[in-house]
Amino acid sequence: MRVADIYAANRAAGRPTISFEFFPPKTAEAEEALFARAMPQLQALRPDFVSVTYGAGGSTRDGTLRIASRARRDFGLEAMAHLTCVGASRTLLREVLDEARGLGLENILALRGDPPAGETEWRPAEDGLSYAHELVRLVRSYGCFSVGVAGFPEGHLNCNGDKRRDWAYLAAKVEAGAEFVLTQLFYDNRDYFEFKDYLENHLGVRVPLVPGVLPILSTAQIKRFTTLCGARLPAPLLACLEALGDDDEAVTQFGIELATQQCCELLAGGAPGLHFYTLNRAHSTAAVLGNLGLAARASNGHAAPPTAQPAGAAAGR
Repeated sequence: MRVADIYAANRAAGRPTISFEFFPPKTAEAEEALFARAMPQLQALRPDFVSVTYGAGGSTRDGTLRIASRARRDFGLEAMAHLTCVGASRTLLREVLDEARGLGLENILALRGDPPAGETEWRPAEDGLSYAHELVRLVRSYGCFSVGVAGFPEGHLNCNGDKRRDWAYLAAKVEAGAEFVLTQLFYDNRDYFEFKDYLENHLGVRVPLVPGVLPILSTAQIKRFTTLCGARLPAPLLACLEALGDDDEAVTQFGIELATQQCCELLAGGAPGLHFYTLNRAHSTAAVLGNLGLAARASNGHAAPPTAQPAGAAAGR
């Protein structure tokens, strides 16, 4: 089923769309562990779809398509494959899309992608594409894929703090045919609501703008992630993390509480769903959905309204 149709059906039914993201593991053993443990645990939560990331320069191309196809075939999960412009000619991009179509995949997340490791400037491949909106048009030309794109509530790093410039680029991707937007992680909900308001009320964007949620697992890890992607850790949140230090068990529990409050506020404020960055683990995502009353999807296919109001979180609105 096409992801755009999933969002439309859930909107009509008055329920949020819940999705999970995986990355292709680096070894065969780790991939089997994903399918043996995390995937069944997350499948039990009945996500509306899952997505699988794509490595720089196509380094996980085969893994991306293999995992997306297997999630669909063996676990009955609707799946979306990520695709980037990095290191890819138009011919290679078409080969990937041809393979995805042959595997029965119907959904693509079209991304420009970041420069490969060791490079600081973006350079298109020979006979490649320079912008995500060009990739969106290529994917849409096939006529068989639903296509989504990424959005940045705090603005992309390349825009040097000019959020509205970045959001105009996002509107261009929607104009090119993107049917939904999954956002980068963020930890101040005010950034999402400003992003959503500007795109909808000033740029006329009418596709689902879906917040990406990453429950924090480790202080060191989240500092590294936010530095890489340009997201901000608000001062009160950073202070809490610093106080917890290297106690990853305590940080994980705090991360669950924080993500629960963040998701409550996002859904109450009109977010069309939640896209969880699972890091190939089930515990925190399952706990957050349980706190929200959305784990009931596993037994009856319908979500209860979010009710949890944990203390100690610092997402902000």
